[in-house]
Amino acid sequence: MIGVIVPAHNEERELEQCLAAIRVAAGDEALGGEAVHVIVVLDSCSDGSRAIVGRHARADISHANHANHADGGCVVGAIAVDVRNVGAARAAGAACLLALGARWLAFTDADTRVSPAWLSAQLGLDADVVCGTIAVDDWSPHRDDAEPLRRHFHRAYTDADGHRHIHGANLGVSAAAYLRAGGFEALACGEDVALVAALERCGARFAWSSAPRVVTSARRDPKASGGFGDTLLRYAASARAILPSDSPVLAGLVE
Repeated sequence: MIGVIVPAHNEERELEQCLAAIRVAAGDEALGGEAVHVIVVLDSCSDGSRAIVGRHARADISHANHANHADGGCVVGAIAVDVRNVGAARAAGAACLLALGARWLAFTDADTRVSPAWLSAQLGLDADVVCGTIAVDDWSPHRDDAEPLRRHFHRAYTDADGHRHIHGANLGVSAAAYLRAGGFEALACGEDVALVAALERCGARFAWSSAPRVVTSARRDPKASGGFGDTLLRYAASARAILPSDSPVLAGLVE
């Protein structure tokens, strides 16, 4: 079984598209009908996120009643935590799926849409760890800064095999490697970087690949302090205040 973990804190605006995309990826014929279990970790949610997960869970039950039982299918569910901590949320989701027997853990974010071949691309790389890249298709939340940020991102970001980007929105780990590394730490940000460092210390086999595709948000109200969204805001402010948009000083924008 393949497990997918999605941490969410008040994500009703983005979660519907996120789950719809994951369900398409779960139906990829290249997976050979292997079951995919999706866990949304509802972290201190006070909006309609739980109801969105519930609709997808009911849809999966309806599909299962009419499906060929030789197919693994996709199951969407949720657990609730009250920690306001993305590392702890990812760890809770992973623990749930490991208890259900997941052999592979795929991590993404609630403001991210994965590609139809996202899961099969991760598994096809025959690695213990897959670090994927991200794309942004809508920079408009940054208004006047949108075009300078877009240009800089496309110049500075390595969207190719052999990159060294680490994104919790596009990360896959075998269950065995995850357990050897000790899993996610309860970090409010940088939990993905810390896990990758632990996996490297364990001697895990890495694929730094652009094959698993995702599109993520460039929103101005990032949920995780210190993450990708905050990085964009910080460098947009710097560019607006003191630097032209093509200054080499902004080369640190992309983490």
